Amino acid sequence: MASADLLVIITEVMLWRVLYYYVPGSFLYITPVCSVINVLRCAATDCSVWFTVTFSFDRFITICCQKLKTKYCTEKVTLLVLSITCILFCLRSVPLYFTLEAGEVINNIPWLCYIKPNFYTDPGWIGFDWFDKIMNPLLPFTVILLLNVLTVRHILVASRVRKGLTGGRKAQNHIDPEMKSRKKSMILLFSVSGSFILLWLVYVVHFLYYNTTGANTRDYNNSEFTFQRVGLMLRNLSCCTNTFIYVATQSRFREQLRKLVKYPMTSMIEAIHDKSNWAF
Repeated sequence: MASADLLVIITEVMLWRVLYYYVPGSFLYITPVCSVINVLRCAATDCSVWFTVTFSFDRFITICCQKLKTKYCTEKVTLLVLSITCILFCLRSVPLYFTLEAGEVINNIPWLCYIKPNFYTDPGWIGFDWFDKIMNPLLPFTVILLLNVLTVRHILVASRVRKGLTGGRKAQNHIDPEMKSRKKSMILLFSVSGSFILLWLVYVVHFLYYNTTGANTRDYNNSEFTFQRVGLMLRNLSCCTNTFIYVATQSRFREQLRKLVKYPMTSMIEAIHDKSNWAF
């Protein structure tokens, strides 16, 4: 998930937003180049979103389905699920390459990327746009909400049962390792999926407005355009939060991050020490 988020930052924020708008005349303005970047940024965003879905499903299986936990929650299955998800959404983003056209041709080189007019009128492209938005973020929205509700319900029921079995009030000062573990999993689950839902909400509302009113984004007034841009900004922010959530909630992630930061210095010290021993 952190790797997918990093790809979103590189393709969507740095290449598509920052460099494209603030480095005019660069090779990024060549139509095939910006078309490829468009495909990559959409694929990275889809992977980031659906990795969040698979994470929510993994937490649901871990907490609510103990019989499936040993079969599903393994490294092999995780790699398989992530690989299939990545391949499918990379292939799904390929048609987006053909939604853009050149703004002008200079010395037989096409420059700039504009959405083709038939993208808004052709039934095939309209259907693809609906499919695109259903897959991201409408379906993820629904799945994550459903999994969270089922997970919370299971945890509350299990908590009541365990309190009854351990003696009710007499067990208030007793530390239950199982419930403590579930509490940590629940905090991480709601931190990731909750931030996703909140930060994607404006984007989803804009999508519903855009499709129910039949408006063209080129004809937006100032308030509509601002609302659209705010939705995109919050959507991009959503793809940058998971790493910080891991740092705040996961001790193992913080430990690995500290090792990563210390690694160059420790390697240099070890190399100097080995060299001095060799010289001696």
